[in-house]
Amino acid sequence: LDNNGVYNGTSDLQLERLSVYFNEASGNKYVPRAVLVDLEPGTMDAVRAGPFGQLFRPDNF
Repeated sequence: LDNNGVYNGTSDLQLERLSVYFNEASGNKYVPRAVLVDLEPGTMDAVRAGPFGQLFRPDNF
């Protein structure tokens, strides 16, 4: 997956197994099924601002 949650690989097996950890959203994008982090606001802000921050749905924080 790239930083936007789009699968860029060529393996059908990998694509099939993405559903173990990711849900498919609109536009063939994948979002993590669960992320467990410290609830401290600074930690959540760091995840949102990080390179993979766009993968997460804002309402899941």
